Amino acid sequence: MKDTLIHAISANGHIRVLTCTSTQLAEQARKQHDLWPTSAAALGRVLTITAILGSMLKTEKEKVTVQINGGGPIGTIMADGWANGDVRGFVGDPEIYLKYNDTGKLAVGMAVGKDGYLKVIKRMNMKNDFTGQVALVSGEIGEDFAYYFTISEQTPSAVSLGVLVDTDNSVMASGGILIQMMPEATEDDIKLAEAAVAKLRPVSELVKEGHDARALAAMLFDNLEILEEKPIQWHCDCSKQRFKAALTTLDRAELEKMLKEDHGCEVKCEYCNNKVQFTEEDLRSILEFKAACGK
Repeated sequence: MKDTLIHAISANGHIRVLTCTSTQLAEQARKQHDLWPTSAAALGRVLTITAILGSMLKTEKEKVTVQINGGGPIGTIMADGWANGDVRGFVGDPEIYLKYNDTGKLAVGMAVGKDGYLKVIKRMNMKNDFTGQVALVSGEIGEDFAYYFTISEQTPSAVSLGVLVDTDNSVMASGGILIQMMPEATEDDIKLAEAAVAKLRPVSELVKEGHDARALAAMLFDNLEILEEKPIQWHCDCSKQRFKAALTTLDRAELEKMLKEDHGCEVKCEYCNNKVQFTEEDLRSILEFKAACGK
């Protein structure tokens, strides 16, 4: 089953529903960063909601960035999403494996912590950028985003995010659901949404059973109108050219030290863990460019 996102609306237009399956996305992130189970579950949840946020952007030049730090051992979690379904991200500590003693489930909330913040930055073509920030509620990600949407974007919302990790550490199932009340929503609409949320089983279990994004949406409400259906996927746009531009901003002395002592350098992308090598010739080229520019 391919990772897919559905954007739908209720028959009366008062309830917005976004559902997605993200198993391949979460598994690719696990592979890129060699994540341990709780780190994989935490990043998988964040990537899933970031894909949902990205789907709400107007153009493919816009980007949404999610940043979470709750003071827990996992450190900072970052993710970027775009309108075309591309998502990338990383966690501060990829080697977290914590479980709740009472349930045996992966302790994402414990790993993330709740003494911190959730920040969402929407970059709108370098103009009218939006930044919203709220305190964390639980560190479980889903509850925190429900609070974020309600407080920061004034949109009452319910969020369900889930990632199942197999015994071999691979991601077995991952998905997400976002239900939002539109400004026209009535008390009856709110009751309908509350009833849908109350009967909802864990989304990761539903995905594991083979339910795709359309099936997830159909479970929530009858007669939904599908507005959009599109794939979501892991993608990082890092490149040697981008890293070269970053190296160009370094002081000449620092570049000359790399050239003399290390005979080159290695640059690692924080988002995807890919490494790029720069030879002595590469560094000399950067130094020559800086000299030509009077830097």
